[in-house]
Amino acid sequence: MAEQKAFEEWTILELMGHRRLAGLVREQTIGSASFIRIDVFVEGDQAIATQFYNPSAVYCMTPVSEEMARRVARRDQPAPVTRWELPPSTSEPQSGKVEDSGEGYKVIDDDPKNRIGDDELEFEEDIP
Repeated sequence: MAEQKAFEEWTILELMGHRRLAGLVREQTIGSASFIRIDVFVEGDQAIATQFYNPSAVYCMTPVSEEMARRVARRDQPAPVTRWELPPSTSEPQSGKVEDSGEGYKVIDDDPKNRIGDDELEFEEDIP
């Protein structure tokens, strides 16, 4: 039985989520699962992105020349991966800041335009 050659082609890869990428596509096994790996190149030999997809997410693969894949990749570059982080905390009071008073959490509103004077408050009588 002849050994099957692993897939490795310059391809335009279209995914179910209406994404289109172009680059060098290969098969890759991670653990016991098979994935489609795409390395996206624009200029030179350094990939600007490498992504892995489950084969069931693929809508269409169109084999193209390396030159065509690079041209499509220039136009349809994937967004770089970024980390999501909270902004650093500041020591200045902020409007709507939440503090733990020791008796539970309370919201502190330091914005003067949101303050209500005692003369503006209306109290309802206690209901027995």
